Amino acid sequence: MRSYKRYRWLRPIVEARDWVIAQCVFLLMALLRLVPAKGAVNFSGNTARKIGPLLPRHRLGMENLRRAFPDKSEEERKKILLESWENLGRTTAEYVYLDKIFDLKKDSISPDRFDYKNEQEFFNLRDDGKPALIFAAHLANWELLPVCAATFGLNVQSLFRMPNNRFIARKLSDMRGLVMEGMVASGPGAAYRLTGSLHNGEHVGLLVDQKFLRGIVVPFFGEPAYTNPLLAKLLRSCDCPVHGARTIRLPNGRFRMEITKEISIPRDSSGEVDIEATTAKITGIVESWIREYPGQWLWFHKRWEGSRN
Repeated sequence: MRSYKRYRWLRPIVEARDWVIAQCVFLLMALLRLVPAKGAVNFSGNTARKIGPLLPRHRLGMENLRRAFPDKSEEERKKILLESWENLGRTTAEYVYLDKIFDLKKDSISPDRFDYKNEQEFFNLRDDGKPALIFAAHLANWELLPVCAATFGLNVQSLFRMPNNRFIARKLSDMRGLVMEGMVASGPGAAYRLTGSLHNGEHVGLLVDQKFLRGIVVPFFGEPAYTNPLLAKLLRSCDCPVHGARTIRLPNGRFRMEITKEISIPRDSSGEVDIEATTAKITGIVESWIREYPGQWLWFHKRWEGSRN
């Protein structure tokens, strides 16, 4: 919960506001579940395309796109951002149906909705008896990655950020629990828990593409960006293989799941993991993914220092 040491009298007001917002969200989720999944997802995507440009975050998205793609025209950037809004709308609606359309069980993969690249890497990770770090980004429907891991019998401890609204956070935890295991909330003790998981031979999943003011500065689309070095620091503690994983949204409600081969990690002169070089390399891989499918990334957060919104 947020801290209001100086303004404790605000706490009941904020609690009441959060409760009202949560009830509105829950009502919308309940209404969506009355509609067939495909129709609800299409409706949510189309609605987001129309409403998104009216929101303040649209200006931030355009600013980010100008930084990332200075050579593109303004019309090209607008097209990318509309695709991004639609992707976000679809992802939000798909979240409501995680227990229905994405309830992937081991040995029951749906080829009409999913295909896989480097599928053997999943099996190798599952069967080699070694710990591993798997990084991802907010691309397409990133929430499917832990579900995909469970499909292949992979035990993955996935780090995620809890929403500030505790009522929504509790609901999301319940929903995730229907189809995902091993979710670790970010915050005090999270790094210690993940380190323990690696030392126990488990796999750890991290989203690595958001701004982290207490992090280190590495290039991202040619500009300096504060980036969380947690993955590199975990490697310092438990030297293990590193793989990247991503979801790609395909036409007609389909997805492709990809996992990279093991990534070579930069070392310093003493043979230790080079924290800055490793963070820069992982960030560069994420950048290449975004360049390939720019309309499937979440452009609406302050990734670079100096963002005006």
